[in-house]
Amino acid sequence: MSEGVVSTEKLTVDDAVLSELRGNVGVVTLNRPRQLNALTTPMVESIDARLAAWSGEGLRAIVLNSASPKAFCAGGDIRAIRDNSLTGDAEAIERFFATEYQLNHRIATSAVPVVSFIDGICMGGGMGLSIHGTFRVVTDNASFAMPETKIGFFPDVGASYFLSRLPGALGTYLGLTGARITAADALYCGLATHRVSAGAFDEVIEAIDQGESIHGVLAGMAGSSESSAGSLAAHRAEIDWCFGARTVREVDERLSQVGGTWATTTRDTLHELSPQSLEVSLHLISWGRQRSLAQCLEAELNVARNVVKTEDFIEGVRAAAVDKDQRPLWGESRFRGADSVGRATWNVC
Repeated sequence: MSEGVVSTEKLTVDDAVLSELRGNVGVVTLNRPRQLNALTTPMVESIDARLAAWSGEGLRAIVLNSASPKAFCAGGDIRAIRDNSLTGDAEAIERFFATEYQLNHRIATSAVPVVSFIDGICMGGGMGLSIHGTFRVVTDNASFAMPETKIGFFPDVGASYFLSRLPGALGTYLGLTGARITAADALYCGLATHRVSAGAFDEVIEAIDQGESIHGVLAGMAGSSESSAGSLAAHRAEIDWCFGARTVREVDERLSQVGGTWATTTRDTLHELSPQSLEVSLHLISWGRQRSLAQCLEAELNVARNVVKTEDFIEGVRAAAVDKDQRPLWGESRFRGADSVGRATWNVC
């Protein structure tokens, strides 16, 4: 998902997802630049089919990248999902999420190493395309976010698995607040594995095709970063304590106790987000720590089926992507604590 990508252009799936073999390297290029490569169901199906077809080809690597320097992928086409929810098209909703999560799992379990080149925005569904691969390569232009709580949804595409495995409480912080982080932050917390310059793509492909070690190639091209040190390291102690809390209410209380600009701004951000989404997100991230990726994706699919029908999702997407007034009117949280979320209402566990 993403925080507000709207489909208006008329591209065929063959235009929006380009694929080619460069020697022994398969390359998939997202080519929907006007919409920041927002994923539609046909796009997801096309990528999944291509990766499945290449799985038995004996390739050295499969590379995912973007034709636009502005974005790797800004997420899913949330307006289309909202429209399907309003019309009661459960089949279309199921098709999108089930196929997307199948693709996430395929990338994670691929026998062929998957390398993602992230140059620009990578949010929501874009994280699902990249984070599950073996190598997540960033340029200094890369930025990451899981902003789903802003639209009344929750961090999905396996986020309950990969966010829960970040150091300390960094994953909970990123999942609840939707904070956008830099390439330096991504390298610091492990969302990214390597950094290269924006112009290194062809050189990397050629070196991999010639049989060189992927890690060796990427490490050798790392160079010096122009990115700032990032905010995660600077606020690590506060993040770990505040977002290590057991409930959303306790997170809020700890932020209030810490005080200062960072804590106050973070607390204000949480107060602007969907209470329902915050509760569901915290529960899933906590629950996912001891589950496999397959279990996490299955749980997320169960939750997604329900959340897209809720008033908060309909209202959140309206405010972000339809009317674009950025002023959602959230309903009251139906939950009283992370322990109760997901069992009876959402059937997660």
